[in-house]
Amino acid sequence: MSRHQLPLREGVEATSAWIGWDRPLLTFFAQVFVIDPSDPDEEVELIWRGTSERELPRPVDAIRLLEPYCDIPAEIAVSLEVDRMKTLATIDGPNQQEAKAFLARLEARGSRSE
Repeated sequence: MSRHQLPLREGVEATSAWIGWDRPLLTFFAQVFVIDPSDPDEEVELIWRGTSERELPRPVDAIRLLEPYCDIPAEIAVSLEVDRMKTLATIDGPNQQEAKAFLARLEARGSRSE
């Protein structure tokens, strides 16, 4: 997994923004955190995408989510693609396989209850 912190745009009321590659889920991800209004000592996610398998398959998919909040460095798409390519030969271990199976069962339960 890779994770890069991005600079926030001036005037954006967020505490941090992150982008990266999650190899086990085969997805890029985007996160923006803000102060929790009910507890000023804690952060909560405003955006957290790329939490399911193959949700954001290209760097640009994650970058577009963060553009309203961040100043996006020109080289971030290349860095993310390099992060992904470094993991091409990596396979899931037993714990990752079980975690994916668990998430799939949860997702299946959720779709049945809708």
